[in-house]
Amino acid sequence: MGIILWIILGGLAGWIASMIMGTDAQMGALANIILGIIGGVVGGLIMMALGFSSLTGFNIYSMLVAILGSVVVIWLVRVIR
Repeated sequence: MGIILWIILGGLAGWIASMIMGTDAQMGALANIILGIIGGVVGGLIMMALGFSSLTGFNIYSMLVAILGSVVVIWLVRVIR
């Protein structure tokens, strides 16, 4: 059950980040889930580098960290393209 909740959190984070960055129409559900999971890792690394805790469980803080990381990932992909 835990992995399903993390996939849902990743999907929501990826979807919200894609709406923030204006790429929602270009991405599907699977891309949002993958983006959210990668964004969670990137956001966790960013927060640890800044001296904060990374993902702390299935809560609002973890969602915000995943959204932050997902926005950074979308921005990096745009810069590379």
